[in-house]
Amino acid sequence: MPLREVRDAHRHLGVLPAYGFYGGPPVTPDVSARGTLAELRADLDREGTARALVIPNYGVPDVAVTFGFNELCVEAAQADDRIRAGVWVSPRPSDAAHTAKALQLTDEPGVVALKLSFLLGGRADAAECLPQLDAIFATAAARDLVVHVHTSPGAASDIDVVGNLVDRYADEVRIHLVHLGGGVSGHIKLIGGRFFDWVAAGKRVYTDTSWAVGFAARWLAAEIERRGLGHDRLLFASDEPWGDHPGELARLAAAVGDGELARHVFTDNFDTLYGCHSP
Repeated sequence: MPLREVRDAHRHLGVLPAYGFYGGPPVTPDVSARGTLAELRADLDREGTARALVIPNYGVPDVAVTFGFNELCVEAAQADDRIRAGVWVSPRPSDAAHTAKALQLTDEPGVVALKLSFLLGGRADAAECLPQLDAIFATAAARDLVVHVHTSPGAASDIDVVGNLVDRYADEVRIHLVHLGGGVSGHIKLIGGRFFDWVAAGKRVYTDTSWAVGFAARWLAAEIERRGLGHDRLLFASDEPWGDHPGELARLAAAVGDGELARHVFTDNFDTLYGCHSP
């Protein structure tokens, strides 16, 4: 697969303030974070990335910081045709005003996704989050947007919990499950059957292998080939600056080879999911 053909379905824009994670001193672990379009363009040029979905950077508990990066991402998408924007939204009732403002940006050219994460609070199965979730997914359905959902081990981001969103909304809305469940338990639950069961049932569900544990990409590629299902549901994603573009690219390329599956994973599936969008 020529490097110039690769699409990146998940990377971040915006520089976060230092924060004392896990009770430690203030640090900035995302050392390759970018805060300007010029820096992002330079990265895309250096990598040879043909297209990218760009989402506000997040991780510190001040959600106003991340909501503040929404317009930066939209502006980047409107300034460079290689870039598509994902807009940050929140399931928490306390963030309702921020989310309502963010949803107004879905009228903007270049916006193709809504980014939803429970790392900063809320749960997919919490009654108090349901009104916000309904509003987010209703907007996605009306605008034909993808909902890009973080998954990782434990608590509100465990695939058992986030899977409620697939069951509830994925008949009508395309859902991109980031990080393939995010850890060994999630990988095994998804690749061992759940992901393919959803696809077979007609759920509009997608995933990527960023942050995946070593065995997962190989196993997923093997299961796609064995089942003859899911080749159109897997995307490459770097998760820069929290992921590692060269490492993620090399690992997934080794898993999918250089044939038809690679073409789907590195080019076609991105173009189908995150291609041009006209409000």
